[in-house]
Amino acid sequence: MKYGGLDVGSRTIKLVILEEGVSESLLIETGVSPLKRCRELLSNRQFERLVVTGYGRHLVAPLTGGDTVTEIKAFARGARFLFPECRSVIDIGGQDSKVIQLNQKGEVHKFEMNDRCAAGTGKFLEVMARTLEVNIEEIGDLALSAAKKVQINSLCTVFAESEVVSLIARGEEASAIALALHEAIATRIAGMAQRVGLPQQVVFAGGASLNPCLRHLLNQKLNLSLTIPDSPQTVGALGAALIASSDP
Repeated sequence: MKYGGLDVGSRTIKLVILEEGVSESLLIETGVSPLKRCRELLSNRQFERLVVTGYGRHLVAPLTGGDTVTEIKAFARGARFLFPECRSVIDIGGQDSKVIQLNQKGEVHKFEMNDRCAAGTGKFLEVMARTLEVNIEEIGDLALSAAKKVQINSLCTVFAESEVVSLIARGEEASAIALALHEAIATRIAGMAQRVGLPQQVVFAGGASLNPCLRHLLNQKLNLSLTIPDSPQTVGALGAALIASSDP
């Protein structure tokens, strides 16, 4: 039996295939036509069942014949499978961020999701990276190299970008500005975590977990050591595939 989990994110699309364990794990850019990219990814692949999750699940699922599941449930299932002692999950995606608390059985007990404001998401960092003229993959290391701290007062992307431009005009180092931006995101996520509560063990999933500065700041603010999966970007797709293989 072959089961698929498809996570259609705003920046990347992930596919995990289960066939007596994980047989394939694929990741591609979403681009401007996610439906076309999903069709290409699924071309010539047949599944006993396919479950779709992520930002674009409702667009894609009807045309792929897949069922849908929320990202909350998918990330919870994937994280718990990888780390059986997992009781909490943090996911910072391109368009939203999530903090999830699990009960002792691994089921979703409580969660908070930020999906109405770019602050605290990967998109926020993408916009700011362009303003600082650095690649998104480099901004975390740039922030960690800062020799001083500056303040970003606004968490709104538009106003924060304006602040960044003003700081650049004042001659502030790009590294210090990058650190301030990471502080703003980490503060937002830490506030969500405080409201939800984070029992140990905490899994940090999603593409933002590859950012070394975010990992460092969240470890500090939450006073714990986050667990990072080997393939953090595919945790949601893995969870969707597990649901496909087990849930009715």
